[in-house]
Parts: sequence; structure tokens; C-alpha cells
Amino acid sequence: MGFDEPDVAKRALAKGAVDEVAGDLASAVRQADLVYIALPIAGILECLPVIALHAGPEALVTDAGSTKALICREGERLFKREARFLGGHPIAGRELSGIEQADENLFRERQYVLVATEDDADPRVKAFADMLRTFGAIPVWCDAETHDWAVGISSHLPQLLSIALAGVIRDETDETGLPLALAGPGARDMLRLAGSPYELWRDIAHTNGGNISRAIDRLTQALEHLRVHLKSKELEQEFRAANEVYGSLQKLK
Repeated sequence: MGFDEPDVAKRALAKGAVDEVAGDLASAVRQADLVYIALPIAGILECLPVIALHAGPEALVTDAGSTKALICREGERLFKREARFLGGHPIAGRELSGIEQADENLFRERQYVLVATEDDADPRVKAFADMLRTFGAIPVWCDAETHDWAVGISSHLPQLLSIALAGVIRDETDETGLPLALAGPGARDMLRLAGSPYELWRDIAHTNGGNISRAIDRLTQALEHLRVHLKSKELEQEFRAANEVYGSLQKLK
């Protein structure tokens, strides 16, 4: 059972992503065993009170929001009855959005954060973690604050770095088309995230601003360090350290 804006719901139905479309949110969740909220953060927060009111007592309600502290606080406040709220965040995604970009293998071999402990006694939590494993995802157990700090560095900072780099290239490009015309695969890789929609990242910036701001400070310090050492052996050490991080990331695939 799916629920969204009518035009989106129609396209999801045609694509086979859902079997049926509900006329309203309350109807969509009333008989559900699992309620999965895949919306921007503001949309998640807006829907939670309605879902808490209408979800059945046995339901597990979970989200896919990119920040967790605010959402989980609201979940804890609203879900005081039998229905269980479980914060979640798949560490997967693309710079393009919409039902047309749907991919059944999106979660495969990707970490999926669950805001709970691995020994959580609720059978609904265990069942959901097992379901994720059948999709090829890797459940990772974490508290909300630690999650937001970590993704502020590893996810939100790269996004804003890509936006800043795109701005520099745009501002420096002259009437001849340079330097943009000479952008190669490296620039394309760095700028992939610049294709992401503001509507999604606005809510992330609003709800994780403190962590993102600290991450930007650290990046600024790191860039200044590189600038100062452009002609010293220190630059070689920074490359070697960066190569090690890259190698570690390759092993996570």
C-alpha cells in the first residue's frame, strides 16, 4: 500500500513499486504491519503525528531520514502506545530523485543504520533487520546523536564541498568556456553530488547544522594546512594518509 502526491502515487503504481494507492495517510497505515516513511525530513516530522494516531498496535514504524536526533525524539514522544518507532537511515542513495530513479538493488552491500541496540528484545526490530539482510543491506546499530555526528563528516560535508566546488568552477569559467570545458573524470566524480536537489538537503542542513558547521571548520583547517605545505614533504604525507583512507573505503564496498 502506497501513499504520496497523486501524480507520484500514479507513477509508482504503474512502475509496480506499490500494489495499491491509499486515498489518505491514515488509511495507508491503519492495517499495516510495517510503515516505511521515505520522505524529506520535514515531511517525516509532519507525518509522524498522523501515523502515531492511526497505526495499529502491532505496527513497526520506521523512517529513512538522513538525520536522526530530531526525528527520533519526535518518535519517542509520539509513540508511547503499542506501535513501535524505529529510526533508520540507509547509507545509500543517488543524486537524482523521484520514482523513476528507483532501484531494487539500492541497499545491496550498503550499511543501514538502525537507532537501537543489536540486542533489542522487540521481535519487530529483529524482523526488520532480518528483512534488510534479505535485501543485501548491512544493519548497523547506533544512537541518534552519534549517527548525526558521523554523517555530518562522511556524507553532509562531501555534499557541501561538491556544491562549493561547483560554485568556484562556475564563477571562474569565462566566455571561452574555460576551465569548465577542461573538466575531466576527476571533476565529474567530485561534482556528482552537485546534482542533488536542494529540497532534500535543506532539511538536512536545518536539522544537523551544528555537526555540519564543525565539519566545515575542520575541512577549512585541512585546506589551509595543504595550502601552507604545497611545496613541502608534508604534502606527500597527506597524500599517503589520504590513500590509506581511500583504500579503507574500497574495502567497505
